[in-house]
Amino acid sequence: MSVKLLLEKAHVEGIKSYEVYRREGGYRAAEKAFKLTPAEITEEVKKSGLRGRGGAGFPTGLKWSFLAKPEGVPRYLVCNADESEPGTFKDRYLMEFIPHILIEGMIISSFALGSNRSYIYIRGEYAWVADILETAIGEARANGWLGKNIQNSGFDCEMYVHRGAGAYICGEETALLESLEGKRGNPRIKPPFPAVKGLYGCPTVVNNVETLAAVVPIINITGEEYAKIGVGRSTGTKLISACGNIKKPGIYEIDMTISVEEFIYSDEYCGGIANGKRLKACIPGGSSVPILPANLLLKTAKGETRYMNYESLSDGGFATGSMMGSGGFIVLDEDQCVVKHTYTLSRFYWHESCGQCSPCREGTGWLEKIMRNMENGKGTMSDIDLLWDVQRRIEGNTICPLGDAAAWPVAAAIRHFRDEFEWHVLNPEKCLTENYGLAHYADPIQVTT
Repeated sequence: MSVKLLLEKAHVEGIKSYEVYRREGGYRAAEKAFKLTPAEITEEVKKSGLRGRGGAGFPTGLKWSFLAKPEGVPRYLVCNADESEPGTFKDRYLMEFIPHILIEGMIISSFALGSNRSYIYIRGEYAWVADILETAIGEARANGWLGKNIQNSGFDCEMYVHRGAGAYICGEETALLESLEGKRGNPRIKPPFPAVKGLYGCPTVVNNVETLAAVVPIINITGEEYAKIGVGRSTGTKLISACGNIKKPGIYEIDMTISVEEFIYSDEYCGGIANGKRLKACIPGGSSVPILPANLLLKTAKGETRYMNYESLSDGGFATGSMMGSGGFIVLDEDQCVVKHTYTLSRFYWHESCGQCSPCREGTGWLEKIMRNMENGKGTMSDIDLLWDVQRRIEGNTICPLGDAAAWPVAAAIRHFRDEFEWHVLNPEKCLTENYGLAHYADPIQVTT
């Protein structure tokens, strides 16, 4: 059975309320934290090895240590709850059902960072979740956990929920800060980084919902004990949003020592492929990471078992690997058309591009147009190479990672499923009525890399 740190109390009736959360041990970590110094809390987070759970996987304690601390200048903590990555819904679950674990984690983090004002920037579509958070913040304030002199600690902290307007680009931390300031959500050029010049030009730390919630068990059990869970640099537990053609879609908390095969096929997790079908492919970390065919998803290029952690999923680079990303685990069975799914993603990134960078603004439009022709039986063989050339000119040439996010799915689809693209060109009349098949299943096969 997997270790549960964040979801251990998830099914306790009424856990979203302060009374039940407190009864079940809530805010004990905050009590413990107020007996430590800010530097000691940061050191615990460093010892834990906690990596950002929003996608990039950057070490959280190290990120905190970069925060500038000029005299007489306020510092801010911002929670990135703009969970807009297709296939990812773990943060929504935490906020909807256990909101106080996020609030407690933010209180501890604010104390460690010396931030007296913190914000939760939540995507506009999560309107009902924002209501839940505001209710929970009110409960925390009424019980002395927010406001002046919290629990006689001498620390003041206020917390606010800010609702976004539904822009995927605001999941990028600097675009989020621009939106929070009331501006158009365009990413900023870095440097300066938010740790030096962030919200309102002041030092700011931006962390994901799951990352901040994980601070609670770290303080409760100590960073050293947290680091013993998992393997290597993939420490602690990770929430996975599993969806697609599986028997048991949902949110799972794993300790990153299990194999991908176990995660997909065991009854404790996904329960196998639905309707007796075979596994064809998977996007393991949310829509922006490279898709992997079944054989490379279950085994690395060297034939080694692939595990559900940062290092194993990326083993071999993008030629034969992918990324843990935001933990959006999208499973495709043998009946799914990779070209169709890639076209859907291209439409999404074209729509969500802010338009600030010409490679992204123009390139995502070209990807969408070519993929649309391909899916509708109007593609040519030269279009496949054109797709490859366009994505190559987008990747690494934009201010923020949205350009990369648009390019990687197309590149991986062509890299591993070029024969499927060729089938669409050679069988234009069948594109809208039939699915391409007969290869790329979980059986050991040779795949073009």
